Amino acid sequence: MRRDFEPIEAKVNAKINIGLQIVRKRPDGYHDLQTVFYPTDFFTDTLRISPANAEILFKMESKENLGNPCDNLCVKAFRMLQQDFGISNVEIFLTKGIPSGAGLGGGSADAAFTLKMLCDIFQLPVSEEKMVEYALQLGSDVPFFLMNKPVYATGRGEVMIPIGLDLSQYRLKIVKPDIHISTKEAYAGVTPCESEVYLPGSLQQDPGTWKDVVLNDFESSLFEKFPELKTVKEQLYQEGALYASMSGSGSAFFGIFPA
Repeated sequence: MRRDFEPIEAKVNAKINIGLQIVRKRPDGYHDLQTVFYPTDFFTDTLRISPANAEILFKMESKENLGNPCDNLCVKAFRMLQQDFGISNVEIFLTKGIPSGAGLGGGSADAAFTLKMLCDIFQLPVSEEKMVEYALQLGSDVPFFLMNKPVYATGRGEVMIPIGLDLSQYRLKIVKPDIHISTKEAYAGVTPCESEVYLPGSLQQDPGTWKDVVLNDFESSLFEKFPELKTVKEQLYQEGALYASMSGSGSAFFGIFPA
């Protein structure tokens, strides 16, 4: 299926989690949560897909050691579509700018953009529902990057409702300490609990009111393990942030400042 096409390139954005409550552990081993995903281009990756004459080629330019390239989600996304549609081999070149182990969804974003770009290149007849199914096989927050708009997310993060949250009148700053936190490590310190806060309602208020209401359940245990993380958050408030929080399971923190 189609071996000749013009190379295409895309800027891949990250996300932040505004509030994150771990509600319960599910029988399948995952956790139900509630959070708001908000896209941001504070950090970006660059993804380029070109024709390849032989085996799939995957190249990555990164300041970090991100493990075996064969395990990269971009490659896994390609393999899924090749298995189902017999698409020809491609060369994928990924330039990393989104830090890993930061709670910013860089790997998930790369996977989602790979799916979308390959479907466009090969004009694959993939429905929206099927695309979400592919995305979920790659990771719980991969479906968000298919939509790439502010959403209130529940379930594993795949049940999404668009919300009218617009932070464009504020300035966003993201700080990534030199600490890598695995998802497993983050969840190990959390006790699931039903939340009394309905995030979309709280986020209708000015960010200056969020500090004691819009919480990230991972912070408490991770602050005990890595005291320097608490220092990062305090520094953002000292710099004048209206609201500051860890994103996802960390270790990046974001601050929302007056423009």
